[in-house]
Amino acid sequence: MINIRLDYVLLDRRMKLKDLSEATGIAVNNLSILKTNKARAIRFSTLEALCTALDCTPGDLIEFIPEPKGVNSNEV
Repeated sequence: MINIRLDYVLLDRRMKLKDLSEATGIAVNNLSILKTNKARAIRFSTLEALCTALDCTPGDLIEFIPEPKGVNSNEV
């Protein structure tokens, strides 16, 4: 599972979504989708804007959480 850690990074930076929206030009509703882990994809340009505004790396915003062993998810 991929987890977007935007809420933690924002909390650490003491920044609100509105402030991030103004700094990046990304709509608050789109940032909210990322923050709540409801996004299905993220553009590199969005990731770059977030990293620039938050002074972080992609690894600070995105984490991989492996599925527990024995769990088959979305196998093709």
